[in-house]
Parts: sequence; structure tokens; C-alpha cells
Amino acid sequence: GCVVAMEACSGAHHWARRLQRLGLQPRLIAPHFVTPYRMEGKGGKNDATDAAAICEAASRPKMRFVAIKSCAQQGVLCVHRLREAYKEERTACINRIRGLLSEFGLVFPLGPSALRAQLGDALEDASNELPGCARLGLDRAF
Repeated sequence: GCVVAMEACSGAHHWARRLQRLGLQPRLIAPHFVTPYRMEGKGGKNDATDAAAICEAASRPKMRFVAIKSCAQQGVLCVHRLREAYKEERTACINRIRGLLSEFGLVFPLGPSALRAQLGDALEDASNELPGCARLGLDRAF
């Protein structure tokens, strides 16, 4: 079958699997291996210079290609990426809450369990400077 070279990007594994089903031989190249072959002159970066760079990179005898991932492999990667993003969002939210509370003189130790354990008491304590609207917002946020 015919060899089809592509730069590995967000949809490349999907298209590579499709091309395999058609009897073609897809080859995925990591973007950092294509960049040295891109001739950016007056025209700059465009589809034509990208295609020329991919062809040049694919024709090199020692070029390393990216293995085509199966749907199952991509599914597992999806779960891992989502989990990492959720952890980052949780950490950002916790740090935001701690930062906002410190503006009212309420300082909490690091970590979600420490904040969770002490936030309720701080929101219930009427002796601190925390305004009612902030109490309501923080109660709903965490």
C-alpha cells in the first residue's frame, strides 16, 4: 500500500486507523522531528510548507515514527489526562479559597483535608470579619 505521512497531532491517530483500514500505510511523525525540515521563507508557515516538511522528514532513512495508538490506548490516556486536569482544578480552587480567606485574616494549612476540616467552623464563626456574601459563596464552592 501507499505510505501516508502525517504530523502527529490531535486527530492523527484517528486518521491513521482509518487509513490502515483502507489498506494504506500511515506514518506519524512527531512535530519536533518535522520542524527542522520546514523552510519558512517569505511565505511563512502554511499548508504547503508543512506538507513539504513532512514529506522531507518521512523520506529520511533514520526517521523515528510515532506508533499508532488503538482506541483502547487512547481511552486510557483520556482517563489519565482528565484525572490530572481535575487534580489541577481542585488544587487551584483550594489555593484560591485559601488566598481569599487570608485577606480576612483566616489562614489554613495546605491540603484539601485541612481546609475541609476547618472551613465549616470558620464560616460558622460570627466573630471573624468574613462578610455574609463571602460566607455564602465559600459554603457553596467547597
